[in-house]
Amino acid sequence: MLLFYLYEDAGGISYSEDLLTRLLTMPSVLGIKVATLDSVMTYQDVAALIDARVPGKVLITGEDRFLGYSLMCGARGALIGMGAACTSLQRELLLAYRESRFDRFVQLNRLVDDLARHTFKAPMEGYIQRMLWCLVHQGVIPKDAANDPWGPQLDPSEFDEIRRCLERVAPEELRRSGP
Repeated sequence: MLLFYLYEDAGGISYSEDLLTRLLTMPSVLGIKVATLDSVMTYQDVAALIDARVPGKVLITGEDRFLGYSLMCGARGALIGMGAACTSLQRELLLAYRESRFDRFVQLNRLVDDLARHTFKAPMEGYIQRMLWCLVHQGVIPKDAANDPWGPQLDPSEFDEIRRCLERVAPEELRRSGP
């Protein structure tokens, strides 16, 4: 089993250290995915708890907005919404960190952070629509398929902002003919 520690707006709750330790020491628990959204301190505390109390458990990051840093805190994998698009860029970031190519890791982290700033922002529930727009720009899906019927209405100008972001961070992943 994999535990999920999510930010409150995503249905998560704040766990005490004792409860989290009890859950993580259960034999059926492999580890935990942590997605606190904007609480670096909570992420650091959970990573430190795992290190100190249950070092055999796996920490998986769900932190789109600080992906690179979450790896430096001990994440051994990523389960992130941003992973739906620009997969080559994010794969290269993960490999650069794993292979200790830290100059390249820092370069890639700047790009991935730029993408995250444009896709994971208020209203947060709009990230699904923004990721769909990324896929349109990448030529993965047609524009008429990029619709999140349950998400908030976003300003249509964000569609073009996302394209400009992709031109900066992952131009090789864009569809050449444009959306």
